[in-house]
Order: sequence, then C-alpha cells, then structure tokens
Amino acid sequence: MDAYASRESDSFIVVRKLANKVQVNTPDHGGAGGAKGTNRQKERDKPIQTVTQSAEGWTTGLSRLHTAAKRDRSLQFNNLLHHITPELLVKAYHRLNRKASKGVDGESWQCFGQNLAERVQALHTRIHTQAYKPQSVLRIWIPKADGDHRPIGITTVEDKVVQQALVWVLEAIYEADFLGFSYGFRPGRNQHQALDAVYMAITTRKVSWIVDADISRFFDQIDHGWMMKFLQHRIADKRILRLVEQTLRAGVVDDGRKIRTRLGTPQGAVISPLLANIYLHYVLDLWAHQWRRKQARGEGYIVRFADDSVMGFQYRSDALHFTGLLHRRLEKFGLKLNKGKTRLLEFGRFATSNRKQKNRPKPETFDFLGFTHICSTRRSDGGFTVKRFTSAKKLTAKLKEIKQILLRNRHRDVFEQGKWLKSVVQGHNNYFAVPGNLKAINLFRREICRYWLRALRKRSQRHTLTWTKMTKLIKYFIPSSMLTHPYPNQRLCV
Repeated sequence: MDAYASRESDSFIVVRKLANKVQVNTPDHGGAGGAKGTNRQKERDKPIQTVTQSAEGWTTGLSRLHTAAKRDRSLQFNNLLHHITPELLVKAYHRLNRKASKGVDGESWQCFGQNLAERVQALHTRIHTQAYKPQSVLRIWIPKADGDHRPIGITTVEDKVVQQALVWVLEAIYEADFLGFSYGFRPGRNQHQALDAVYMAITTRKVSWIVDADISRFFDQIDHGWMMKFLQHRIADKRILRLVEQTLRAGVVDDGRKIRTRLGTPQGAVISPLLANIYLHYVLDLWAHQWRRKQARGEGYIVRFADDSVMGFQYRSDALHFTGLLHRRLEKFGLKLNKGKTRLLEFGRFATSNRKQKNRPKPETFDFLGFTHICSTRRSDGGFTVKRFTSAKKLTAKLKEIKQILLRNRHRDVFEQGKWLKSVVQGHNNYFAVPGNLKAINLFRREICRYWLRALRKRSQRHTLTWTKMTKLIKYFIPSSMLTHPYPNQRLCV
C-alpha cells in the first residue's frame, strides 16, 4: 500500500475514504491463493517460458556456440560443461520465480540466496566433479476444468538453478535447429504469434480442412531412452548428457511416497519445456515437414505450440492420410493422440458454402491456445474471416476460480483486493483482447465487478456498500476493456 500512500490526488482520497467505510473489524481469513497484490504481479502473469529461456542470459561463449550450431547443422558438441560457470549459475538463480513453491527440501528462493557466492561456488564444483545429484521432485495435483487433475512437479531451488543453466546451453544449440512452425517456449516467440500463424494460414492460403491434434498426457509419456538418443544427435559431451539423464530420472515424491520415474518429465520443471520441444522436433516436426513436401497432394500448414498442434490442409484426402500416419508415428515413440480431442473438421473460406450446398450445419469450431476459432465474414465487404473468441470453458473456469478467491479473502483490505483484481483483469486483457473478442472481454470485466461487490457485501450483515459507492472502486481499480492486439495481417505487415 506504500505506492498508494504517497498519492494525494482527489480521486485517491475519495476511494480511500470509501474503502475505509467498507472495512469490518473481523479476523483476516487468508487462505491459499489469497487476493494479495504484489509489485511483481505482472511478472507472475507472464507465460512460463519467460522463466525457462531468454537470449538475454547468453554469454559471449554461448553466442559463439549458437553461431557454430547454425553454421553446421550436423555438428556434434563434445565440450559444453565449461559453459556452466559460477556467473551463469548466479544469473540462473536471479531468473527464477522468487515466490515459487518450495521443493522437497523446504528451501525457499530467499533462503538459497543467503551466502549466494559460496553456495554457487560449491554447486559449480559439484557439477564439474560429477558429485551433483538432483533431488526428487515434489508432485502436486492441480484440478482441471473437465474435473480431471494435472500433475505439477516442484523442484528444489538448487535443481532449478542447474536446470536453467542447462537450458541456456542447450538452447544455444537447438534454437538453430527448431523449425519455424514451432512457437512454444522459445525465446522471442509467444502464443499470439502462433495464433497469428493459424489465422493467416486459414485466411490467405488454400486451407479447407483442419486437423486439431492433441497428444494424450504428453509430458508424462516422454520416453527417456528416446530422449537421450535425440540429444545425442547434437550433444557428444557425456557430462551434459549425464546431467540431463539424472534430471529425468530423479524420481518424484507423491503424498510422502518416493516413486521412480521411467517416463516423462515433470510439468513445472524449468528444463521440461525445452526437452519437450527437442522431443517433438524429432518425433513430429522434421517428419511432418518432410511429409508435406514430398507426399502431400496440395498445400499443408502446421502450427505447433508445445504439444498443441493445428494442421491445415487443402484436400481432405491429405488430412486423412496425414492423421493415420501421425497415429503410427507417435506410437513408435511412446505417444498417443487423444482420440476424444483430436478431430478432422471442414474449415476455411469455402466451408460454409460447401456445407450449405450439402444441407449440412455450419462448420465446426476448434479451440487453440484459449481461443475458439469460428468461420465468419467481415462486416465491411462480406469476405471470409476467422473470428476468435475466448474459449467458454477457459472463461468459466477462470471466473469460478476468482469468485472463490474473493469469497475466501473478502475480509482483506479493500485496496489489496483492488490491486490484485486490477492485475488479474489487466493480464486477462493483455492476452484475450484481440479484434472481435471485445464482447467476451466486457463479460469477464462485468462478472469480476459483480463478484467483488457480492464478496464485499458479505463482510457484514449490515453492509452500506451501494452500487454508487462500488462504481467508484471499480472506476479506480478495474481497467476498462480495450483491444490490445491488432489484426494478424497488420501485425505481420509491420
């Protein structure tokens, strides 16, 4: 609240008085996920890839490594461990999420930072003498919108530091190899670039059929043997390979029981996104790229973000042939397509007219990266376009989560709640405010305001919070709805 205490504007005084009026002298009921605002909330809203990779962390040596990898795509690197220096480990430590959950050792980021120079020097020595051994990963289960649960792995701070340094070294090599249609967890790339690629492929290329592919439990099914074989295509340094293999086989602690891991890489681990990209680079990307160049009858386009992929085809026969081959290709490497979520659908500029001629309903929709994609027309000239709306499942699940947090923390300071809700709404706008989605953005903002009003009124049986007073709080804290992203063709032209 210090940042607000220094402000003496009239609007601040009015809102501060209003906030004082709705305070209630009751105990503080916090709870996990409380509505506590922090100065680093915007950093916390960023995707996980900002924690696991960045070109900013590359030293001069890693830049030369990247240049060599780009110059010779068949070059194997047999001397990489010297790139993991104490300076790189310190940079890795400062790149970590400072408020992340504690691992099995119970050590926090702040605790590890005490006597940081000595800790890092000792860690560096253990790595280079092969005395370092990763600790087990703490597994927790996060509920999903469909009622299922997703396993999340929490590693120790020390292991995160080592993994981040490994990511920078491996990334310097593999960024030279990854193909252009891979967007997930890569430096300089994000979800909106992948969404733009899908939009441009459908609206400007010969795309009439879409394969919406979903790999079942991908992170849990990565085969360690194949993973190490893929790494050996580029990495010949056995010390680096040993570090990666130890990380994969460190085991997990689930409900107090230690379990050995023979498959998978923990979701939430710093190194997992990069390893996932390497695995799919060899399993899917290279194979699919060769197939569309040599076997496809018509045009074909692929956009992949981590394990979520959208494939566009000119002909239905190509789409069917590719899907059948994809099943067998993934099974060879221990993966499976989720039959319930993988679909072939007619979609594109001619889909509506073709289906109308055959007396079929409107084209189906598909979801990708939180957006539902719909065949539509432009108001200006009636031409074909793709409308993108916030996925109903994502929107409902997010609103339900926020409602529960507000009710649990309704007795907290109103300014703390307001600052937290401001960051939530602003983060939502920053991601979902694309052209054509303003209605869903306004709905999200309106529901947030309604939930906040209900939570504040439940602070006391004799509340005096009217809608007029609430409007002042909303105006002060909750950002207005506005588009933050241009049309994809405008962005790409720039």
